[in-house]
Amino acid sequence: MSTITTHVSFHSPVFPFPTKSCVRKTVYCAYMATSSTFTPPIHSTTTVDDCGTTTLSAVHPDIIQTNILTRLDGPTLASAACTSSQLYALSSEENLWTNICNSTWPSTKTLRLLQVISTFPNGSRSFFSDSFPLLTNSDSTPAANYSSLNPKYHPTELVSAIDVYYKGKVVFCKVIETETVTEWFQRSPFRLDLLDPKDVVPTPIRFNGGEEICRELADDLTLSWILIDPNGRRAVNLSSHKAVSVERHWLSGDVHIRFVTILAGKRGTASELVQCGIVVTCGGSEGGELLVREVSLQVEDMDAMHLNGKDSLVILKRSLEGAKVRRGRRELDEGRKRYQEYLERKKERKERRLRTEGALDMLCMAFGVLVFSGFWLYVLCR
Repeated sequence: MSTITTHVSFHSPVFPFPTKSCVRKTVYCAYMATSSTFTPPIHSTTTVDDCGTTTLSAVHPDIIQTNILTRLDGPTLASAACTSSQLYALSSEENLWTNICNSTWPSTKTLRLLQVISTFPNGSRSFFSDSFPLLTNSDSTPAANYSSLNPKYHPTELVSAIDVYYKGKVVFCKVIETETVTEWFQRSPFRLDLLDPKDVVPTPIRFNGGEEICRELADDLTLSWILIDPNGRRAVNLSSHKAVSVERHWLSGDVHIRFVTILAGKRGTASELVQCGIVVTCGGSEGGELLVREVSLQVEDMDAMHLNGKDSLVILKRSLEGAKVRRGRRELDEGRKRYQEYLERKKERKERRLRTEGALDMLCMAFGVLVFSGFWLYVLCR
């Protein structure tokens, strides 16, 4: 396993998916912002609509591409491409999407990821389309779509691109590569670790030692974990973006921040729903700064059992190749809602199992009493 680490400080906002009317307003505002400082010669005939307003077709394509589209975020640029054939052609430039991917996930600037992304069907645009939406597979999605997947294909390598943010600024980012064909990976519990046991990552966050730090991290710490199949040229974001729970260990004082995505597995089993959990463990230093001590990814079923690499790979493969449920807006609290629903399902399963085990215990006790009574009745009647 080889790792590539990059420490950067970059602003990475979260973008809602806009409507087409918002796109037109955004493009127009971007044009007006550039026109005040730069007025290029327009050689084409000015186009005027019914209301007497100059339309976008009157703007030179170079100005649209270099001074307007570069000001848009990914979702807005994707929506702009749907408004007209002209904007579609201009919005499909690879450099635009490469810059958007780099600004959204600084880990994509590494040489390894640049090589992987270049092999995607539409390059950075395909990578952004796979990685930006939060993964919200419905329970019916696997059964409806997995029949069309290639059952003989299994990823031989997984590449993880991880970016941790605090108040929109990157705390650290890292790229790790994992081989999936080894016997050790197939049989051992699935676990991906970003940091070596002795490594720590300093952050600009102050560790005050009180309960306020838990509330602050729950609100301001976000995480992106993009899992990439280089050979299949697909990617998926396994993070809930915002933490679903933040707890402080009563003995060590370390803070455990959990990001969870719920994935669908095999129906009728404990892995009918599994949680893909990312746990960030933080602690304080002597200087009072917050240190990231551990970042790990594990897959757990509804009986709180960790899945091995082979079973986890099957579920992750389905998420990589299957259709994602994309919403009109990137709901940042969707991960917490899904996690709460998962906990309710997990609680119901546990209670149902306890009731079943209790009924079996009563049946065994009744059978034992009956056998015991029959034995003594036989002895006394002889």
